[in-house]
Amino acid sequence: MDRQNCFHCGLDIIIAEEIIFDEKGFCCNGCKTVYEIFSLNDMTCYYDFEKSPGATPQDINGKYDFLDNESIVSKLLEFQESSTAIISLNIPHIHCSSCIWILENLQRLQKGISTSQVNFPEKTVRITYNPETVSIKTIVYLLSSIGYEPYISLENYETGKNNVDRSLTYKLGVAFFCFGNIMLLSFPEYFEVKEFWLDQYRGFFRWLIFALSLPSFFYSASGYYVSAYKSIKSKMLNIDIPIALGIIVMFVRSTVDIVMDYGSGFFDSLCGLIFFMLLGKMFQIKTYSFLSFERDFKSYFPIAITKINSDISEESVPIYEVEKGDRLLIRNQELIPVDGILISEKAEIDYSFVTGEAIPITKHSGDKVFAGGKQMGKVIEMEVLHSVSQSYLTQLWSNDVFQKNVEQKHKTITDRISRYFTPILLLIAFSGFGYWIFIDANIAFNVFTAVLIVACPCALALTAPFTFGNVLRILGKQKFYLKNALVIEQLAKVDTIVFDKTGTITTNKKSNISYEGLSLSDENLLLIKNVLRASNHPLSRMLYDYLPVVILQSKSAEETKKLKVDSFEEITGKGIQAQIFGYQIQIGSASFVEKSEDNSIQQTSVHIKIDGVYYGKYIFNNQYREGLEELFKNLSDKYQIKVLSGDNEGERSTLEKLLPKGTELIFNQKPEQKLEFIKNLQEKGKNVMMVGDGLNDAGALAQSNVGISISENVNVFSPACDAILDANEFPKLDYFLKLSKNSITTIKMSFTLSLLYNVVGLSFAITGNLLPLVAAIIMPLSTVTIVSFVTAMSSYYASKK
Repeated sequence: MDRQNCFHCGLDIIIAEEIIFDEKGFCCNGCKTVYEIFSLNDMTCYYDFEKSPGATPQDINGKYDFLDNESIVSKLLEFQESSTAIISLNIPHIHCSSCIWILENLQRLQKGISTSQVNFPEKTVRITYNPETVSIKTIVYLLSSIGYEPYISLENYETGKNNVDRSLTYKLGVAFFCFGNIMLLSFPEYFEVKEFWLDQYRGFFRWLIFALSLPSFFYSASGYYVSAYKSIKSKMLNIDIPIALGIIVMFVRSTVDIVMDYGSGFFDSLCGLIFFMLLGKMFQIKTYSFLSFERDFKSYFPIAITKINSDISEESVPIYEVEKGDRLLIRNQELIPVDGILISEKAEIDYSFVTGEAIPITKHSGDKVFAGGKQMGKVIEMEVLHSVSQSYLTQLWSNDVFQKNVEQKHKTITDRISRYFTPILLLIAFSGFGYWIFIDANIAFNVFTAVLIVACPCALALTAPFTFGNVLRILGKQKFYLKNALVIEQLAKVDTIVFDKTGTITTNKKSNISYEGLSLSDENLLLIKNVLRASNHPLSRMLYDYLPVVILQSKSAEETKKLKVDSFEEITGKGIQAQIFGYQIQIGSASFVEKSEDNSIQQTSVHIKIDGVYYGKYIFNNQYREGLEELFKNLSDKYQIKVLSGDNEGERSTLEKLLPKGTELIFNQKPEQKLEFIKNLQEKGKNVMMVGDGLNDAGALAQSNVGISISENVNVFSPACDAILDANEFPKLDYFLKLSKNSITTIKMSFTLSLLYNVVGLSFAITGNLLPLVAAIIMPLSTVTIVSFVTAMSSYYASKK
């Protein structure tokens, strides 16, 4: 019976049952419908990516009715607000570039979907949609109708556990079993023992060896065939092509030897080759997962959150110690690190980190608030529903919106080498085979196979990831947390460093504070302390800690601690204005409270105005960080150093004595002026690193080539920064920059070592002096060598303080 392929899914269709639409043949109405959907939405270019890339749509009527239940849907969602919801769905059918293309264009198929992003290795799609316009059930049915039915398991969502893929372990076990037994059965062949019974059963043992090789050839090595097939199908040459070709050539050659009674073939080498390659792959995966574990589950952010204890006292605790049922205090501009229930009467939450929308959402007491929101305005309290998800915070930090366009030099080198490596390798292999076939057929096949195996660029490709991975781990242990590996490259290129002053080179914990002005009553002190409680500015936090706890006779200790703030506004670079019990309070700069100041007396100060009456100012004699003088001395030899400050010039003389000569000091800088200053430096060709506290410096941190946010027990989350540095490790900044430069040196040495290995290995292989089995053992050993080398070198450089 005549057959042809379906235009959408590629399956065979019987001509008599063919459905014709738009002059194209389809196997069923489902495939025709999908084509119609794409055609109506001008998306037929989907079929340009790959011939017949679609999956056959399944009839799932009624299967997902449970998604009408809101309590079930709430367990699946990562985030949900009035007009925005986010869900990650597992799509097992994702397999090629056309799958990614269609799944990242869902907004063109369904109104209400704003974005969709595919994670190809994990086979998931993260969809942001408007629940007022489209339901999750509709989205699931849409995905199913175009052949991408999601796998939804409530058990996985509730426990947070994913099914572990153990297929590589099984393949490795089968390969080891086959390799071990074939080696034992091949011993008589190795020694060419002339013995009656061995000669009598030689044929039987050879066919037994052949049978034992089949599971290893067809099952254990299947991943290489699939990868090579997909690579050829997509018209791209990857490294699995020569490996698959080498395995097939050895198998065919060995089978011919047994059938024609030429000998026992190379089944021992074949199974050994497969075993050692899988062993190398297992080693690679385990090493990657180790680095991933170190990065994801350690104290990734050195930030703390304020926890309210049962006795109403407050303490700063690391975010990973927060548990369900804890009560947290969230100040202005602080990130909400966990899902919880709002206890305070009202809150304004900015979810722009999550949704991209900067419009604050109003929440009322009893409402659910999601992790990732930023508190705007007066201080709030909340109760924790779930413990913190560090991976979720990492995801926010790594959001594409906040990524910088940086040159990926080493990745490009690796990609370029890998692109040309395979065709050159195939050319060498066939040339060597062509030369030796006229001299010795056995050597010819050995050369061909050995060349394909020994010249694997795996070690070359692993050089940069493992070096950067190990350096990230080392830096993380020393409380310097980088957003990604590319930041290391950028750190190595820095030639100019710009420091913010307040909260960066000065410490928030120590300051000599004095007051000048009218006497403040206990009630006034209480009002000031409660306003400052909501602020995260370094001076606000220092003054809050400095002011005494005041208990009025008319109020209890608890009421005193938590006066109701009716309104609160913190104006960046100026100050705070708030209202409590009808009192209007202004705290900030002299200009903010409309107070003229004697320009001859330059001081870091915070001015107080209550109900239109100017009371006075708190003067700060800043305490600079320990080791600052030595750090700047070390840095000034290699970098241009500049200090920006929003304060006046009161600290100029102190800084000039403390810092090396030639350090540029610029005062009275507003946030937008700091950003312009960075931009002007970059226009002059400078690679600029900005070090700030993440509050008034967000624009400058984003503009700089590398932005480092100093964290000192404050939960201020700045997605604009590329790195977070624990304040206690500030004196090590010079050491971190040195280590970044040395990691690039390590990569260059490792590249040289990998290329040298390949040149030496090929020279032995092409001259016929390298057996395929030896090549198979050397290949994973080269990976182990490179990983060991980069680990040892990066650890060595890390030990040089």
